[in-house]
Amino acid sequence: MEHLPVEVIGNILSHLGSARDVVTASATCKKWREAWRCHLHTLSFNSCDWPLYHELTPNRLEILITQTIFQTKALQCLTIFMDDVHEFSAAPVIAWLMYTRDSLRQLHYNVRTTPNFNIIEKCGRQKLEVLTLARNSIAGVEPSYQKFPCLKSLSLSFVSISALDLSLLLSACPRLETLSMVSPEIAVSDSQASMELSSSSLKDFSVESFGLDKFILEADLLENLHLKDCTFEVFELIGKGTLKVLKVDDVSVIHLDIGENTENLEIVDVSNFTIMWPKFYHMISKASKLRRLRLWGVVFDDEDEVVDLETISVCFPQLIHLSLSYDLRDGVLNYGLQGLSLLVNVVVLELGWTSITDLFSVWVAGLLERCPNLKKLVIYGFVSEVKTHEECQIFAKFTEFILQLGRKYMHVKVEFEYE
Repeated sequence: MEHLPVEVIGNILSHLGSARDVVTASATCKKWREAWRCHLHTLSFNSCDWPLYHELTPNRLEILITQTIFQTKALQCLTIFMDDVHEFSAAPVIAWLMYTRDSLRQLHYNVRTTPNFNIIEKCGRQKLEVLTLARNSIAGVEPSYQKFPCLKSLSLSFVSISALDLSLLLSACPRLETLSMVSPEIAVSDSQASMELSSSSLKDFSVESFGLDKFILEADLLENLHLKDCTFEVFELIGKGTLKVLKVDDVSVIHLDIGENTENLEIVDVSNFTIMWPKFYHMISKASKLRRLRLWGVVFDDEDEVVDLETISVCFPQLIHLSLSYDLRDGVLNYGLQGLSLLVNVVVLELGWTSITDLFSVWVAGLLERCPNLKKLVIYGFVSEVKTHEECQIFAKFTEFILQLGRKYMHVKVEFEYE
């Protein structure tokens, strides 16, 4: 170990991550202390790493973090996650950002700061590639001089920002590829509560726990779109047909538009969502490259709408992973077994129920017959703590059915996930 270059030791210490572990390891000898001071590039203060963080006052934590950071000279990644601390004073936080601004490439910060100050103005913008910010506010964005020429990933959680400032911030990030927002507090200027965002470089966009009347996203290169726990009257994506992954989870939206060019879609994952199937199907019907389709807990706006396997097999010939949840309504399955076309490329089949009946076994058997090259079957189910005699009988019949199924399809691996 004594022959290791200090640069290598600095890299070893950086992989430890946790500030407490780094400080402890650096006390090994003089050479390791030098590596810590001059060659450490990653440092993390996370309340999950050390229980004693919870016992320290905010003032004591500020001193501890200041003393540790100021003994380094080349930090590239700084993480400060202190969930149990109510707030830090602005002065030491500004000092940390100013001290590291010439070298920092990644900043992850989630502690409330008082009084509020413009974090994006104080942090090092020239080299910053990843910015994760939570429980703070952003205001007064000036893209003319607050440029982030290298920023590729931006994550905002519980951050207060105006729609205008968010738009200006995106324009100040010409290389931004990933934008993630969780419970953002976005102030809009018009009475219709609408927002338009535009980015010529964005590839991955996700938003969770958010609502607006109208949300328009213009992103020519977008490949991944994830909406979760959101409420919109209108959500519109304006792009050039580069979208590959669409995930919609627990979203209420009257009008969803992802554009006409969906030929490059490879994954569609929709759950806990009310849709007008004809309109939704029209959006994704051109996705001949679709490899994974998940329709889980989907409610159709029209009670007469049914999605049959014939439609799925014909429109998505490259499908290899299919996930459907069982929904029997008025004696009719949402995903019927009509037609004769086979799902020849499907190797993974996920099926589930929330309320099981005898027809579930019939449905599973029918689906297996349509997937001649299936390798794995996963059954998801909900089992109530208190079961009636009728439910017990249904489970008994289903168990017998699975045993028979195993004998018939010995090449298929069967797994169960119950809750």
